[in-house]
This record gives sequence, C-alpha cells and structure tokens, in this order.
Amino acid sequence: MTSCLNCVASDHVRSFFLSCGSVTEQFGDTDALCQYIQATKFRDGARGQLASASEGENFEQSPLRRTFKSKVLAHYPDNVEWNPFDQDAVGMLCMPKGLSFRTQADIREPQFHSFIITREDGSRTYGFALTFFEEVTSKQICSAMQTLYHMHNAEQYDILHAPPMHHGLDDPRPAHPQLHPTPSLSRLQRFNSYDISRDTLYVSKCICLITPMAFAHACRKVLEQLHQAVISSQPPPLPLESYVYNILYEVPLPPAGRSLKFSGVYGSILCQRPSTAELPLFDFHIQEVFELLGLENVLQLFTCALLEIQILLYSQHYQRLMTVAECITALMFPFQWQHVYVPILPASLLHFLDAPVPYLMGLHSNGQDDRTKLELPQEANLCFVDIDNHFIELPEDLPQFPNKLEFIQEISEVLLAFGLSPEANPQCSEVHTKIRSFRSADVVSDKRNGNLAGSPLNSFLLRENQTIARLQALVKRTGVSLEKLDVKEDASTNKDTKVQCGEHEFKMYRLNIGVREVFANRFTQMFADYEVFVIQPSQDKESWFSNRDQMQNFDKASFLSDQPEPYLPFLSRFLETQMFASFIDGKILCHDDEDKEHTLRVFDSRVDKIRMLNVRTPTLRTSMYQKCTNIDEAEKAIEMRLCKIDHTALHPHLLDMKIGQGRYEHGFFPRLQSDVLSTGPTSNKYAKRSAPAQWRRRDRQKQHAEHLYLDNDQREKYIQEARNLGTTLRQPKLSNLSPSVIAQTNWKFVEGLLKECRNKTKRMLVEKMGREAVELGHGEVSITGVEENTLIASLCDLLERIWSHGLQVKQGKSALWSHLLHYQESKEKRDATPAGLTPPGIIHETERRKSDASSALPPLKVSLIRDMRHIQNISEIKTDVGKARAWVRLSMEKKLLSRHLKQLLSDHELAKKLYKRYAFLRCDDEKEQFLYHLLSFNAVDYFCFTNVFTTIMIPYHLVIIPSKKLGGSMFTANPWVCVAGELAETGVLQVPRNTLEITFECQNLGKLTTVQMGHDNSGLYAKWLVESVMVRNGITGHTYKFPCGRWLGKGIDDGSLERILVGELVTNTESEERMCRTPPMQQSPGMMRRFVTISPNSKPKLNTGQIQEGVGEAINGIVKHFHKPEKERGSLTLLLCGEYGLVWALEQVFQHGFKSPRLFKNVFIWDFLEKAQVYFESAEQSQMTQDENWQMRARHFSHFMRAINSTPRNIGKDGKFQMLVCLGARDHLLHHWIALLAECPITAQMYEDTALLKDHSLVNSLIRVLQTLQEFNITLEASLVKGIGI
Repeated sequence: MTSCLNCVASDHVRSFFLSCGSVTEQFGDTDALCQYIQATKFRDGARGQLASASEGENFEQSPLRRTFKSKVLAHYPDNVEWNPFDQDAVGMLCMPKGLSFRTQADIREPQFHSFIITREDGSRTYGFALTFFEEVTSKQICSAMQTLYHMHNAEQYDILHAPPMHHGLDDPRPAHPQLHPTPSLSRLQRFNSYDISRDTLYVSKCICLITPMAFAHACRKVLEQLHQAVISSQPPPLPLESYVYNILYEVPLPPAGRSLKFSGVYGSILCQRPSTAELPLFDFHIQEVFELLGLENVLQLFTCALLEIQILLYSQHYQRLMTVAECITALMFPFQWQHVYVPILPASLLHFLDAPVPYLMGLHSNGQDDRTKLELPQEANLCFVDIDNHFIELPEDLPQFPNKLEFIQEISEVLLAFGLSPEANPQCSEVHTKIRSFRSADVVSDKRNGNLAGSPLNSFLLRENQTIARLQALVKRTGVSLEKLDVKEDASTNKDTKVQCGEHEFKMYRLNIGVREVFANRFTQMFADYEVFVIQPSQDKESWFSNRDQMQNFDKASFLSDQPEPYLPFLSRFLETQMFASFIDGKILCHDDEDKEHTLRVFDSRVDKIRMLNVRTPTLRTSMYQKCTNIDEAEKAIEMRLCKIDHTALHPHLLDMKIGQGRYEHGFFPRLQSDVLSTGPTSNKYAKRSAPAQWRRRDRQKQHAEHLYLDNDQREKYIQEARNLGTTLRQPKLSNLSPSVIAQTNWKFVEGLLKECRNKTKRMLVEKMGREAVELGHGEVSITGVEENTLIASLCDLLERIWSHGLQVKQGKSALWSHLLHYQESKEKRDATPAGLTPPGIIHETERRKSDASSALPPLKVSLIRDMRHIQNISEIKTDVGKARAWVRLSMEKKLLSRHLKQLLSDHELAKKLYKRYAFLRCDDEKEQFLYHLLSFNAVDYFCFTNVFTTIMIPYHLVIIPSKKLGGSMFTANPWVCVAGELAETGVLQVPRNTLEITFECQNLGKLTTVQMGHDNSGLYAKWLVESVMVRNGITGHTYKFPCGRWLGKGIDDGSLERILVGELVTNTESEERMCRTPPMQQSPGMMRRFVTISPNSKPKLNTGQIQEGVGEAINGIVKHFHKPEKERGSLTLLLCGEYGLVWALEQVFQHGFKSPRLFKNVFIWDFLEKAQVYFESAEQSQMTQDENWQMRARHFSHFMRAINSTPRNIGKDGKFQMLVCLGARDHLLHHWIALLAECPITAQMYEDTALLKDHSLVNSLIRVLQTLQEFNITLEASLVKGIGI
C-alpha cells in the first residue's frame, strides 16, 4: 500500500503528499486474491534471476519474498496546474519493487528513499518516500497467503524429486546448480512457511512527498515525524491533516540565499537555499558516496559520466542508488547530464537496459551478491558500479582525468579534514561513529598524549581506525602531507556561533560544499579561457537552429592545441559530448548576464575572478595545478544562514473539520480527509505572514531559471530544438507499459541511432577533409590525430550500441565481435566442402580490380574472415571489445567497413537467431541507410589501424619492376633494398635477381616513406634501368609505389649505384574514375599539376613564374608541416624529396636557362656546383678581396660539397644534389648558397642571359622565400644522409 503526499505549487516546499499500497476491499474472496497475486507477481531484481530466501538454494521465490502490484491510495491535492500528477510514475518509483509482505520474524524497519521524475523538457521533480510495514487485518489476505505457501511448498517438493532436465545448447536459461542432499518437505516448510494461527502478517505501505526542489533532509524529517505520530503511544497535539496542510500550502520555498524554519509534528525543521552566486542546491550525503566507493573509484565514475559512457549503478538500497547518481551529476557543475537519467529503474522497466544510448541508471540488486548472474545487453562501453561491494568495472581505454594525482590529493585533504578515509570503507558506519565521538579538533589540543598540534592525525585516528593502513598507502601514493593537513575544527566547539541544526547535519553541509568547490574549481581552471574559442553564429538565431547539427559552436582544434599534452586524451573526448555542446549552446544563446541560466552565470563569474587574480593572457596555458581557494567563503555563507534563520513559516493549526474527522487507529497510517487538503487557503492571511506575494512570485521565476533552465518560451523552444539530437528520451514513460508503448520506445531508439550515425559520419568526413571542406562552408580547418582517434573511438562505441540493441542472448562483452564470431563459425562450416583450388589471397584474373599496379601486385582478396584472422593473430589484443575495435579500424583503413558489415548482415538466418524482431539490425530500411552512411568513409584515407597498432608484426611484399624496353634479363649484379616508414626501417634486404620480389615480416613501419635501392655492381652486365618499386602491407593492403625511371650503373645516366626513392600510396579504384580523396601523406595538391605532368625522364620547360610558384608551394608545404602538432606531422622526406618537393623545385631553378652542350653527353647540375666549388676554393687561396660574410658562406659550401663527394655511398650526381639540398635546408644555409651562386662567375659562363639565376629581382625573392625555413628545426630521415659525417 503506497501512500504519497505530493505538493505542487512552485512557491511552496512540497507539491503533493500521497500514500501508496494495496486496497484489500477490492478482493471478494481468497481465490480471487490468489489469482490477483499470481497474475501481478513481479519478477524481482535483474532479469528474473531470483535469489531464494532459503539457505543458498536457488528455488523459485517463496510468497513472502515475492512482490506484488502496488497502487496509489490517495494523493493531495488532486492536481496542480503546472505539475500534473503522474500516478503511474509516482506509484512505480515510491515502491519500485511493488508491495511486499513480512511476518513478525522479519526486520521491518522503516526505509527512506528518494527518487526523481524527469520530464521531456529536462526539468525535474523530486520524490521522497518512507516505506514501513503495517499489520494485515484482512482474514482473506492472511488465508490467501497460507494457501500460496501450501502451493509453493508442493511445487518445490516436486522439483526436488523430479529427474534433472538438460537444456539445449541454445537455451539461454541458466541451469540450476546440483542440489546434493535432498531436503525433506518438513525442512522446506520449516524455512518457507507462514502459519495463520502462529504468525502475524505485515504489508508494506509508503508515504511520499513530491517537491520541485530537492530538500532531502527536511523531507525525510517531515515523513519520519508523520510516521512517528501514527505509531507513537502519545497522539500528536493536532490531527495529521493539519501538518500535511501546513506543508502543502503554508511552508514557502526559502528565497535564494536564505534559510527557513517550519514546524514538523514533534520538532522544528530547517532548510536553507544557496544564493544565486553559490553552487546550486544539493542536499544529499557526499560522505556516503566516498565511504561506499572510495575516492579513486568516485573519480573514475566521474570521468565515465563526463564522457557520457553508459553507467549502471547496482545496489540493494534504493537510497544509495539515488545518492550516488545525484552526487556524480552534481559534481559535474557547470555541465549537466543530457541523456537518460533513471537513478531507480523500476522492476517492470528492465527492458530499458537495452537502450542503445548513453544512460545513467540504477538497478536494484535484490540482495544478490553474484555479479556474474546479471545478464546485461551490452557491456562494451559500460561502467558497472557495484555500490554495496565497493567495486567498479570500467570500459576499456578510459582516459585519465587531467592532473589526476594532484586532484586526488586535494580531495583527500578535504576528506581527511573531516576525519574521513579517502578509501572505500565497508565498516563506514562503525568508523563514522568512532570519529564522531572523538573529534579531531580535540586531538589537536590534547597535549597530554604527546600529540603535536601540527600533526593531528598521528593520534587516535591513526591508531584506531581500521582502514588506516590502506589510507597511509594512499597518502604515500598521492603525496598528501599529513603534517601540513589542516584539520577542520568542529563547528560545535566554536562558542561564538550557534548553528540551529544538528552537529551531524552541519558537518554534512560543510563537507558537501568543500568537495563540490574542489570539483568546480577543476573545471574553472581547465576552461578558464573557453569564451575565446566559442564560435558565435554569423546568421540569425532561427537559421542557426535549423542548421544546428551541422554547425560548429566551439573551436576545438585551437582549444586543444593550447592544452598541456597529458590533458588531450580526456579533453578531446569530452569536447565531443552532448553536455559540452549544450553548455556552449547556452553560452551562445545568452545576450547578457541577466539572460544567463544560473549555472552559467555562477561559472562565468568564477572564470572572471580567476582571470583577475592570475592576469593571464587568453591563450597562455599552464599545467601547474592550482588549488581551490573558495572553500572557506562557501562554508561561511552556509554557516551564516544556519546561525540566523531568515524566515519562519506559519505553525500548523486546526482546520475546519467535522466532528469525528481526523481520528485514526493506532499503528495504521489513515486515509486523510481530502476535502480539507484539496485546496489551499482562500485568503492570503497566512501567506502574507510567511512570505510576501511579491517575494513568492520573484522566487518562482528564479526557480524556473535555476531548475528548469529555461527563461522564457522562446528559450525553451530553442533549447529543445538545439538539444533534440538523439536525446529526446530523458526517462522512460512510466505509465502505460503496453507492447505498443515498448515498441514505440524501441522505434525512438532506432531513429535516434540512425540520426547519430548520420551526424557522426558527416562530422568525421568534414574533419578529415580539412581545408577543402572549410572552403565548401563546413566545419573547422584541421583535425588532430587525438581528435581523429576520439571520433573513431566514438564510432566504435556507436557500432557496439547498434549491435547490442535487441539482442536475444548476450554472449561476451562485445556484441559486434560476438556476431562476427558466429558468422566466422557458420562460414567456415559451409566452406569446409572443397570448392575451388585457387590459392588463398589471390583473385582470379577476371575478378581483378583495376589498379595502378595491377601488373606487378594483384590486389588482395576482399575477405571479412581474413581480416578477422589478422586481428585474432595479434597477441597484443586480449579482449573481445579490443578485437572488435581493431577490426573496425582495419576495415576503415581498407575502406571496407560498409562492405564488410553488409556481408555480415546478409546472413539473415543468423540475424534472426541473434536478434529480436524490433532490433535495429532487423529494421531493413534503417539498416540500409546506416550502411550507406558508412560508405561515405571511403572518400577519405584513414590510417587509424596503422597509426594505433605500432608494435605488431606485419608481412610486407616487395616487387622491383625493371623497364620493359631494356629489361633486366641480362642483369648480373645482386640487388638490395632498405624500406623505411614513419615508425621504423627494415635495414638492408637482399633481393633474388631472378624473381625481383621478396616477402618479409617486420614490426609495423607505419606509413612508408622511402626505399633505398642499389646493387653490388658485380658481373659482366651491371647496368639496370628500374621503372619503380612496389611495396604492399599484407594486413591493411596499402600498396606504395616508389617511382624511379633511372639507371643504376657505372658510366650510365649519372653513374649512380644506389638511389633513394620517395613513395606515394596507390589507390585501388573500383572504376577508371579516380574517387575523391585527400592523400594525407602529401601537401595539398600543388598548383603545378595544372601546368605540367612529367615523367621522371623528361625535362619540362617551365617559365620563371611557374618555377617561383613551385618553390613557394614546396616551402609552404614545409611551413604547414611544422604548424601541425608534432604527433600529426607525417613524413618530412616527402615534402623535401617527393613529387613537387623542395629538391624538385630547386632543380627547376638550376635547370632554367642552363646551357646544354650540343656534342657531348648530358651536363648535370652537380657538374656546375663542382665547378663553382673549385672557383670558391681558388678564390679563397688567392685571397681575393671579399668580405668576411662571403668567405664564410663559400667555406661552408665547399665543406659540404667535399663531404658529399667523399661519401662511400655510390649515389649519382642527382642523388648528391638531393643530399646537398636536404643538408642545406637542415642547417638553414640554402638562401646563403643561392646568393653566393648567383654572383659566381661560373654562373655567367654556364647559363643563358634569360636564366632565373641571372635575374637579380627573382633571385632576391627566391632568397626571401627560402629564409622562411630558418625558424624550423628540420630533422632528416637517416636514409637521406647515410655516410655523411656533417
């Protein structure tokens, strides 16, 4: 029987009062009641795993352990205009398990718990319920209970003596454990019995207050005193209706920054409310959360909540579920949880755990300790918190909260100052009593025991507290200094101030505010400059909202580039959350301070204060940890309110009731007189005495701003539209749970998942395509590797949620990997029959995809199973979740994600076996759209597998392609290669000259950059014309082409025996049309491509304008490279030596106007440079009158020329020129050398008059461009400068 009292007017503390339970009058006879009881039996706890009351035996619940449907018996008043009474929701949450029975042998202590009802607009109503037991007086119900027991015991006897049944393999039901000794029926009856002649039957009942604000302490006292009035031998001075009426209509909400005292049945009750400059109202025990979970776990849970990971709280105490949920969300200030929030999930709503959205839910554990019996639909991205066992399960790859160690130290100091251990404390109540009875402040002043005032915690607390060994270990780990610890003096020792509440309550207020201030200070420090990065919309609000999901509201890349490196993994993910987007939206929407919602106003004022104190420039960051300085000020504000009460409400008084009304039977909470409680006072007589009408009206507006977070209708509409992105469901509808409602809820999930997929793919593409996308009007300029990783991780999370939706039976932590394994198993069974004899991995000629390299390397076969095996062979990946993520990354890198998933889902029989009909993966249209969105990833190149799994072994296949015209059939020397990538290089590998291809395995080289290739010049014919070298990564399938087109051999071409080739990624395109892609390996495609297309052999004639542009683009590519964060830069070698790189650009400069000898062989640039070197050396010896600057430059130039010429490597003249340019760029000498050579007489001899080097203005502009490289620290790849000792 539930009883709830609900108050609704916003200017009063309570909205409704009500009572819940079961009405016995509706049952005519015992049989009807039995039928009712069986029909409405709830399956208790998680997923029907019912723990038995008997000694460890897994029997069906006995009748006294079952729960039954409850209903609201009465609520007062009937309704309130702005807060309609939701009978179903309130009934479910007052008694989430339903009605329960007990006998005199059971514990029947009253239990208090609170709950929350979240409306669709995000506003909240709080409920506070006290559940107690009353004796059952109905003879029919007592005999019905006895009948149920007879039936139950007979069933159990049959089960125990029946032969064991074997479930099929596919049967998801857990097998019952073997029962060794067969208990006799008499033993069963002894442990599971109710005897009508011997036992007294009790039934649960509940009284409840519904309030607009969470004054948890005051509400608890009100309910406890009302219940006390009913069971006390001394009846209260007034009828119960007087006290309820007083609460409903005569106790106003205290205004912001004020305190209020009102009268309960047996004593006065106090509530106080923070001012508009303080942190918002919070009235739950933070102490309890730290005692239950420990500081380390609280911080991990807090991190999960900030990153919007699914969180499931698990406890057998409803109030613990609510306290943990409310504490974690309160500590997020100034951010607010935006998703499903159900701290107490009623037993009838367990299907809601299927929700494929971020949620924070609390599940009642029914006293089951065994976590393994709990079947959850999805655990890949779940944070599971077992509150009662002080234990937390975290998702993989959870980033660390910034400055975690210093943060733990600071919170520890606050906790220790109140005598609390930062570690979880199973005996928290016992220790708590000890600490309270022996105040730390007394210890400080106790000189007799040799305690030093500066080291208070070395005393009784350290000797007696059972958790102290663990505490000291934690203290050492976090570096907290106990000596410097400031132990807070207990307020009660201070003679000057007298707080008008209990000592324990005052301590709770102070501890709460201390911890909350430390958390709030973290965000104030981390986001002190956030306003600088807010992107204000250029268009009007209406059009901004219609394009909201495509707009960027925060310059994430710039913000992250300012942050200390260790913060990035956490911050890059946090900036992607809904709560951060909502916070920034709120900032954009407010025009001035008055317009701001309460949390934003408080946060901004704190940020301003920090700026004034630190006087830091807007973009200057520091990773130095700055402690909170607000605690004392915040504590004083609370103390002031509690010492001097601002308002006293009207006392309860006799109501206008008929004679005989208001009486009740001792021990039973009565049905109250609805006629006197349905309406408030007609005159304003009492209201005027307690609170002026003006005050109440103003307060209502404030409360709306503070707790509904909406200032006006327009704001409400905007906020709703803005945040409608996949978060429409804040709490399940608790009313009509018909199949159609459940189906509708699931349909909302399916639509939400599809919308999220669309937004996520679009966001990832826009970010990846960078500048091109910005020019088209989308997004930001750049994406960092950290950000890319974050977006891919969130895509993996989305895929896990889609694959978890509507699962028939959960197997393993990753639903996606589980599905893949089922597919692999069925495919391997089908393929066991011999089909074709084609060697694996090679496609038939007819199937071959057209490719730049088709002649040399046939493409790898597209195979979902083969990609799975690659992942299964990586020993570094231990978990199913990790394997699923690695598989997604590999598929994205291979541009096969959509294709693979389509293939996986094409097995309809398997999908039917694994998923319920309503699952996302069985909604055909949505599934097709989802795969279509994923197909768009094929437009860009991701290296999300290669760049993450850097230590794994990878097979590579290398082929050397000689020229077709002058093939290497007569070639007698022994070739060798050395492959280098961004992560490593292979060392020298010998290549058999008859096949010209090798396969080798080595640690991941990263993106490939260069191939050094040469031969040993042995045999009769050691001249070799090589077209190119191809290298393929055997796992990702990436094929790199290293063009050569030059001879290797003495006395031919430039006489080189080895060359350094720079490669580029070859794309396999499905058609002749080249798909749109931005190769991340090169600078943006150069303008030069419009003018020329060259093969390595041809010498194109470019005009001076084109040459200047080419040099400019090459330098620009290098400048952009250094402006990226270090981890995102890629290979500098490509920018120096690759196509249209710096070496190529300077080659064009030196070739322009170069006199070509008609009769003789080619003259190379190196020949000109050697002649210039000879001139400089002779000029120096003949001591020609040149200034010191010139002499130093000439000396440098000659020194580099000599070093390159004396290298033992057999690189030709062009290779030497490349080396000189690279060394000149590294040592910032190129612009000096150009100036030197332009003035050199050798230039006059070897160049035409029109040559670029002879045009002073062009040479000066070239020098200026090259000077821009001076500010960069250029490091060369080892392969470029091997054998040079400079």
